Amino acid sequence: MSDEDKDLERLKAKRLAEMRNNISSQRHQEKITESQKEEQDKKPSPREIIVKRLGYRGMEVLQNAEYQFPRETQIIVLKLSELISSGEIKETLDGGNLLALFRAVGLNVRMKTKINVEKDGKFVSLSDKLGKLSTE
Repeated sequence: MSDEDKDLERLKAKRLAEMRNNISSQRHQEKITESQKEEQDKKPSPREIIVKRLGYRGMEVLQNAEYQFPRETQIIVLKLSELISSGEIKETLDGGNLLALFRAVGLNVRMKTKINVEKDGKFVSLSDKLGKLSTE
């Protein structure tokens, strides 16, 4: 073999080794990104954290807030989930507390209200009772 052939073989071997290293580092990087994605999938979303802590009518208030003020509610949900995760909020969030929180930050979340009145031992909605009184 001539010197040129030996140099060429060395260059080929060096290039082959570089290619193997590149491939192995790419595979290693892919494994790392896959494991990070799996960890993110396992981690509950901020909304899921809050939903677990909601009490009586809390879900109703949250859904109304998300419908009426989507961007603002998303920010509040994120902060609430951080407080719950850190342990600063330990009690359940019922609808009244959640509604008071939204109103305290300036979001007037409108709730559907229904007033029932007792008539002849049964509860009847106030609108039905007033409607019947005007026709009589």
